[in-house]
Amino acid sequence: MARLTGRRILITGGASGIGRATALLFVQEGAKVAILDRTSDAVRAVAAEVRGTPVPADVADPASVAAAVNQAATAMGGLDGVVNAAGIFSAAGLAETSAALFAQTLAVNLTGTFLVVQAAAPLLQKAGGGTIVNIGSGVGITPTGPGSTAYVASKGGVIAMTKALAAELAPAIRVNVVCPGAVETPMTASFLRNAQGAVDPAIANRYALRRAADANEIAAAILFLTSDESSFVTGITLPVDGGRTFH
Repeated sequence: MARLTGRRILITGGASGIGRATALLFVQEGAKVAILDRTSDAVRAVAAEVRGTPVPADVADPASVAAAVNQAATAMGGLDGVVNAAGIFSAAGLAETSAALFAQTLAVNLTGTFLVVQAAAPLLQKAGGGTIVNIGSGVGITPTGPGSTAYVASKGGVIAMTKALAAELAPAIRVNVVCPGAVETPMTASFLRNAQGAVDPAIANRYALRRAADANEIAAAILFLTSDESSFVTGITLPVDGGRTFH
């Protein structure tokens, strides 16, 4: 039996990477999905691919988020779940991170997650409850080393905020965070592989499994936390990182 039959799910960052993989998997599992992303053409393309609802929006803009979440719920006849996969990355360290870059990274990764949850929570409560899965990062648990100052701060914030939201929104709404390690996505394409096309050994060797993840492997973890299989799970930080955070 499909694990999400009848569920209506909003996926931010759904036009590419982990968000797109999640949308494809969720539709296979019987869900209706709405795709929220800031790139209008890509949003519409993925929405057509999954026969979902396109809702172009910038997660860092409160008015845009409120309108998009309500549009998604109206189109699907309600809202039962949210996956917050929208995000941006910067490898810059302290000296190279301007105040503007720091603010922009937090605005998308942390404030954007907050704004979507704030807009969606009343709709989830109206539906009788639901699920929220935020996307953190393994570096939000344990940084890999120097650099990525703003990104690490933003994802650490997502992890902490998820715990607070889980306490506040229980028992009707379950809130959890998935923390991927290195994943093959368009966002990582510029640094994940070396000139020979292989995953950079300096990256792969950080992981017990000695490789990067496929986006579908992260989507599978998101599916678990969205489905009834995790019905007694809330407030957890789930590393899906090939063993880096223990290795």
